[in-house]
Amino acid sequence: MSKETEQVPLKQFTEQAYLDYSMYVILDRALPSLGDGLKPVQRRIIYAMSELGLNAAAKYKKSVRTVGNVIGQFHPHGDSAVYEAMVLLSQSFSTRYPLIDPQGNWGSIDDPKSFAAMRYTECRLSRYSQILLKELGQGTVDWVSNFDGTLLEPQMLPSKLPNLLLNGSMGIAIGMATDVPPHNLQEVVKACIKLLDHPKSTVEEICSIILGPDYPTGAEITTSKDEMLNIYKTGKGSIRMRSTYDIEKGEIVITSLPHQTSSSKILEQIAAQMDLKKLPMLVDIRDEGDEENPTRLVLVPKSNRVDKEALMNHLFATTDLQKNLRVNMNVIGLNGKPQVMDIRSLLKDWLKFRSQTVTRRLEHRLDWVMDRLHILEGLMIVYLNLDAVIKIIRNEENPKKSLQKKFKLSLIQVEAILEIRLRQLAKLEEVKIEEEQTTLEKEKKDLEKTLKSKSRLKTLIKKELKNDAEVHGDERKSLIVERAEATAFDDSELISSDPVTIILSKLGWIRAAKGHGVDVENMNYREGDKFLTSSTGRNNQNAVFFDSKGKAYTLPCHSLPSARGQGEPLTGRLNVESGETFLGVVSGNKEDKVILATDAGYGFIARLGEIETKNKSGKGVLKVQEDGKVLFPQKIKTDQDKIVAISNEGRMLVFNISELPELTKGKGNKIIGIPKERYKSGQEKLHSLVVISEGDELKLINGKRHFTVKEKDISNFEGSRGRRGSLLPKVFRKIDSVEVINLKEDIKIASEEG
Repeated sequence: MSKETEQVPLKQFTEQAYLDYSMYVILDRALPSLGDGLKPVQRRIIYAMSELGLNAAAKYKKSVRTVGNVIGQFHPHGDSAVYEAMVLLSQSFSTRYPLIDPQGNWGSIDDPKSFAAMRYTECRLSRYSQILLKELGQGTVDWVSNFDGTLLEPQMLPSKLPNLLLNGSMGIAIGMATDVPPHNLQEVVKACIKLLDHPKSTVEEICSIILGPDYPTGAEITTSKDEMLNIYKTGKGSIRMRSTYDIEKGEIVITSLPHQTSSSKILEQIAAQMDLKKLPMLVDIRDEGDEENPTRLVLVPKSNRVDKEALMNHLFATTDLQKNLRVNMNVIGLNGKPQVMDIRSLLKDWLKFRSQTVTRRLEHRLDWVMDRLHILEGLMIVYLNLDAVIKIIRNEENPKKSLQKKFKLSLIQVEAILEIRLRQLAKLEEVKIEEEQTTLEKEKKDLEKTLKSKSRLKTLIKKELKNDAEVHGDERKSLIVERAEATAFDDSELISSDPVTIILSKLGWIRAAKGHGVDVENMNYREGDKFLTSSTGRNNQNAVFFDSKGKAYTLPCHSLPSARGQGEPLTGRLNVESGETFLGVVSGNKEDKVILATDAGYGFIARLGEIETKNKSGKGVLKVQEDGKVLFPQKIKTDQDKIVAISNEGRMLVFNISELPELTKGKGNKIIGIPKERYKSGQEKLHSLVVISEGDELKLINGKRHFTVKEKDISNFEGSRGRRGSLLPKVFRKIDSVEVINLKEDIKIASEEG
């Protein structure tokens, strides 16, 4: 091994190599510079096009020519990467103020990457690009060698406006990223002038001028003022954008989309929901976009009764019609280091950059004026001694030294004289020289005054900012409107409200039949199984099941198996403790009330919404005593209903619903008086519990015999809650079950299996 070979530890080498690569990606590829708001590839594209003479007034030239120039002279990377960067700079829906004026197929808002190959497209620089290039040859920037050292390229473009904020920037580096949103030119210029006049202006004061980002697609910004202020204070956050829409002849017409959102993707998202039956109120969607109206998505509701605002609110929450756009104002500052900046610091630093640029421009102009005055001084000497000068030029072998010696001219003056043709030299006029000298002397004084005075320099910068704003400024495209947060439809809102009957068998099998008034007892059941209980409800409601331990379980009615078959066991869907059985089901609205009770004679009223649960293991609702039994839950129709409680000894008590408290869980209050000793010994228990309304009758069943308690006779058993109740006729003190018969509706409600 040669002694000259350098040896470095592998760890040190890899660390340094990774660091070098990281810094290269950060500084030379991914992050924009604060000064001109461009990444290196963008800067090189703009400069290469200016060198090719492709200004806003020039003829369009093939894009492949520009790409070739950029790759060959300044940016030795892939042609597709360079061309894609060109495309983004030209798309009016991607860049707020396009730097390139395109011709041909350069993509569409629906599919930004559908642009034609570079050999088919043409382009030139836009008028706006002049804010980056106009002062380029005026000593305003530093120049560096290109990648092979054969040419020079500008290290930065002398931007006359804060292009970084106007067009924004996106990029991903190693360990960091940038997302600077675009802004309105008029607002940014006003903010710059505000800072020039009042350097101590706060972020709050700046935000009163810069209301928020201004994206090229024109959708609404719904981010609140407080959120926006926090974004501009920290340089980080997210902007919420929402599509705009109109109502035309009962149809919803979407007219704008959030930034970087395509119509085709939106249509796919909505169509997917329609296929899944999640948008039953929508019958058709179509894209009517054209060249005049790039965004025009039409949604056709099922009828005029559809709440269009609620529908759009759902779509905002579930599709890209509303989108959150990240903000991370991470840029390469004037110190050459990446940093996250707040809006005030960013504008202050850019104004510092602009002040330096204008100073360098003025100094460059002053140097030129001084040089020209020096040459004019020499020309005046020539005019006064024209014949002698011509004679020296004609006859002397070294006229340069002779002229310097004879007329005491500088080398610069002599070279300027010798570069003039004799014909022009002979036509020199004293008046023209003096006029030019006077003009330049005045300009020199103005330049010197401006350079010495900070206030004059500020005034000049303000004037130029205002002039550029008049030329390139436009109205805001993204309106800022505070909106309520978008919420998706509940599953119940998306499901039809068709009537259903929930059927629970003795062995815990469940199914749902369409409609009410279903003959549930005579349906087909599995061998060894039979009907237990049922409840009527709607397809968009929940069914609440109760087990023998007092737990409640919830399943959506629309998810239950059809009654065309024998159903499914509840144990397959719910986590039930071993040995426990299901004994009741209730379905209805969340505000519906139900009575829960045990055979100990205790119970309470509960709202269905309070006892519903998403937990598959259920929710403890009713406290059951050891060896106690849960009675069938009874649904309450109205607050005027009455409760009928019957013990196994034939005591019946009737009292008003209002006497029983409303709880969410627990043992409840005493319904009928059963002595503790008699309950513990098993002698007396609460056998049946039903709810009756006005006009209802009771049918007491004992084997094959039955006894009907008429409405007029029910009052004989009325009393206060917790009383012992009155004895039924001796023959019907031992009953199997009780049925409530509504003579008006011909409905039977059983309290026990029958």
